[in-house]
Amino acid sequence: MRLISTVVALMLAVSAGSLFAETDKNKGIEIMTEVDVRDEGFEDFSAQISMVLEDNNGNKSTRLMEVKNLEVKNDGDKRLLVFKEPSDVSGTALLTYSHILEDDEQWLYLPALKRVKRISSSNKSGPFVGSEFAYEDMLSQEVEKYEYVFLGEENFKGLECFIVERKPRYKNSGYNKHKVWIDKKHFRYQKIEYFDHQDSHLKTLVLTDYEQFLNKFWRAKEMVMTNHQTQKSTAMYWKRFSFSNGYSDSDFTKSVLKRSR
Repeated sequence: MRLISTVVALMLAVSAGSLFAETDKNKGIEIMTEVDVRDEGFEDFSAQISMVLEDNNGNKSTRLMEVKNLEVKNDGDKRLLVFKEPSDVSGTALLTYSHILEDDEQWLYLPALKRVKRISSSNKSGPFVGSEFAYEDMLSQEVEKYEYVFLGEENFKGLECFIVERKPRYKNSGYNKHKVWIDKKHFRYQKIEYFDHQDSHLKTLVLTDYEQFLNKFWRAKEMVMTNHQTQKSTAMYWKRFSFSNGYSDSDFTKSVLKRSR
């Protein structure tokens, strides 16, 4: 009887563990789906970004960019980033077509060479124009791109947050996983920790100074990415947001890249 009881207890423990694991996966998906749903319907927006790069000696350099973003139903967003300052990078432009599980598409225009270079999917983990942001960090974060597990709750900077682990489902990611902090009130990204393929903590992105637009859409006006392995950081300061500009697919083509100075 004792042997039977022990076997039954073990079976129940395994079943309970499986049930909790499945519940954690479902809750993770539910949280991230809610994040996505709350940001649906913005159509398009534009903004100006000051990018400040800081090396491990504290030396800083600043770049000014303009961004246009187009929401695409049933797929990832389209985005055009154009550097305006300083003069040595002025006219450099990145065009991104984010997708769900298909290969994302990115093209970089280099005015010095007067040509458009396609960013290979295998190179999306590379640094975006020398910053601590990778090319894949510039993609829209579609829910279907990841697998999720709910890890728990924690207070971060005075906000009660959910913590969700997500693992990329798409090919050639430079990350093994992310840990994401989502505030419980508005379902906004507060912090993302990135882990490399050796499962070492590579980078941390902290998003602050949120502002709400059109009584619905929240945008962080400050994003700071810190690389813990190089001790370098890159901050993005967003301003001059404008929504519903009437953009269309024709504003996001490769031919636009060369005319986007």
